[in-house]
This record gives sequence, C-alpha cells and structure tokens, in this order.
Amino acid sequence: MKLQTSILLETSRVQIDYGSRVLMLGSCFVENMGAKLKEHKFQVEVNPFGILFPPLAISRFVDLVVKNYSFAQDDLWLVNGRYHCPHAHSDFSDGDAEKVVGNLNTAIENTASYLKNTTHVILTLGTAWGYRYKESGEIVANCHKVPQANFDKELASVDEIKLALKTTIENLKILNPGLEVVITVSPVRHIKDGFVENQRSKAHLIAAVHELMEQEVVATYFPAYEIMMDELRDYRFYDRDLVHPNALAIDYIWEKFIEVHLSAKAKKILPEVVSILRDMQHRPFDTESEGHKKFQRKLEEKKAKLSQVLPHISF
Repeated sequence: MKLQTSILLETSRVQIDYGSRVLMLGSCFVENMGAKLKEHKFQVEVNPFGILFPPLAISRFVDLVVKNYSFAQDDLWLVNGRYHCPHAHSDFSDGDAEKVVGNLNTAIENTASYLKNTTHVILTLGTAWGYRYKESGEIVANCHKVPQANFDKELASVDEIKLALKTTIENLKILNPGLEVVITVSPVRHIKDGFVENQRSKAHLIAAVHELMEQEVVATYFPAYEIMMDELRDYRFYDRDLVHPNALAIDYIWEKFIEVHLSAKAKKILPEVVSILRDMQHRPFDTESEGHKKFQRKLEEKKAKLSQVLPHISF
C-alpha cells in the first residue's frame, strides 16, 4: 500500500562537488541548507547581508555588489539610538554608525571577491510581499521596526519578480560568466501575511521562476517547496511554531538535494566526511585507554587520507 505521493526528481545538469564554491542568498531556509553544506565541509558562503526574503531585496544586494557600492552614514536609518541599513538584516545594526558602515562595505567587498571564483549561486525566494519605503520609493530588505505608516505593503507581480530574477542573474554573470544558478522557493509559510496571502505570494514566486526558465535557460529549479507541501504534508515535520520545517524535514530535503545536485564524486566522498564527523562526536569513558588511543589514530588516518584528496577541508 502506497501511503505517500513522491515528487519525481531527476539528476540536475548543475552538479556540486567538493571543489565547488557556492554562494547562497535568500530566506531563512537557505540558511538551513547552507548549514548542511557547511557541516559536510563544502565551500559555501551564506547570506553576506543577512536573510533576504523578497526577490527584489536579493536583486538589490547583488546590484550593490556589482557596482561595488560604498555605504555612508547617510544611507542608514537612525531608530531608537541604533543605526540600520534598509538593504541588510538587523544583524548589521548597531549604535555606532561607523561600525555599521564598515561592516556593510566589508560584506560588499568580500562578496565581490568571493563571486569571482564562485561556481554556483543558490537563490531561495521567501515571499513576493515587500515593503516599499515611502521616502525613497524602494522595496527594503528589512523594516527594522520603523513605524508601518512609513511603508506601503505590496505584492510583487509575476513580471516584477521575473525582472528581478533576470537582473540578479545577469549581474551575477557580470562578475562571473561561468557560474551556475539554482533557484528554489522556501517551504516556510509566511502566515503573518495571512493564509490566502501566503498562497498568492508563493504562486507568484513559482510562476515567475518557471516562466523565466521557459523563456531563457538561465537557471535550474530545486522543488524544496513542493517536497515540503506534498511529501511532508504533516505537522510532525514542522517545528513548534507550525510554520518552519523541523530538523527531520530539513534532513529529508537535504537528502533530496544530494540526490539531485551532488556529483557522483561528491556522493562517494560524502560518507567519508560523515564517518569522520560521527567519530569526532565520540565521547570515551577513558581517554587514556589503549582502545581509545587506537580509535584516535584511526580517526587521524581518515582525516589525513581525505586531506590528501581535498586539502581545503579541515576538521
């Protein structure tokens, strides 16, 4: 008896291996997948400007990187004694404007440098809803608790999202023409916008991605949203807030990502990495015992063997 429908997955033409350099941008779900890649010793940078939910915010960040934009204090908002950047996450916020500006410009410079040798960019789209700051007319990445009266809440159209994605990819390829782009829609529901509003948002995102890919082969699509909504359509796969995927769901989607996007060579190396990580978690009763010393010698031999093949990996 079959008790679950499964998403039909095929091996993607876009393959990631241990020599790949990956940049991940977007919603909080991209941080879940980024953490998995980092945990398993892939070369990856995640959200240099912090979490970015709307496609227009991702596009703005990439545009700033390509233009090598230099922030100044005039670009910041001063709210309740702290300086904030409307295009970055509140992780950058601080009471010292000079510190905020310095951290923003360092993130821009480091991202531009990393992109020159990046092989893959993964974009995870969180929501089509955005907040347009009335004074500047721009969609912001974060409202930083500025009173809502200063913003207009807007649902980006399919065409607006397509244009934002197209611009993002074109800008990425200015810095690195050879990189590959993978797009996914976050399975996290933005129910604070409303249940119907969340569905409208996800529909716009999905339609925009696929219309763009039908018109121009500029990216590939990984169905994280569809896996969560169909294969994992049960609240036992959700966190306590009943919105975010829990650890089990993240592991499941990670396994599907491996199936689709990891190269055959990477799939052979991955179990060796997992074995070393598991052995490193071992806690002996007696650190001076001969058995533990033998275990440690074997562990170091495993590390040395892997380092010969992949010198950039460290444990």
